[in-house]
Amino acid sequence: MISAYIGLGSNLENPAGHIFKALQDIMHICNTQLESVSHTYRSIAVGPGEQPDYVNAACKIKTSLQPLELLDAIQSIENNHGRVRDIRWGARTLDLDLLLYGNLNINNERLIVPHPRANERDFVLRPLLDIDAGLLFPDGTTAQQLLDNAAENGLQVLTTKTALWDSLQTGNKE
Repeated sequence: MISAYIGLGSNLENPAGHIFKALQDIMHICNTQLESVSHTYRSIAVGPGEQPDYVNAACKIKTSLQPLELLDAIQSIENNHGRVRDIRWGARTLDLDLLLYGNLNINNERLIVPHPRANERDFVLRPLLDIDAGLLFPDGTTAQQLLDNAAENGLQVLTTKTALWDSLQTGNKE
């Protein structure tokens, strides 16, 4: 089993509900175990035009799936949430990004890991640090070092990771 981190984001049609349901869906990916979740955050949208604020989170999983198998699984979850891929960085019901997969660097036509813009985004790095305060990227840079240099997106905590985890364990959405 390898540790992997997934970033979650939503800014359409009950974003907090999409994040919660996506985490439940991740719990049901075969050969995968949800290990930890971050707080959920509200962040200012990054992308074209006027967009609603995002709800963001991250989770840590253990999986025996290969990277592209895991990518297929999380893209299936996105599709089940009505994800439409028509405008790059546009508003979306659900965005799941494979941020880190063990200590691997992956660069192919379908997948780049670490996620190519994770190092620039506080709404990715802050949730990762909630899960692991000493998290290292494959190049040896700490997530904290990256966060110190990332643009600020007005993050606001919406739900604590303890409350979110407890809700996931009982199946009750807050």
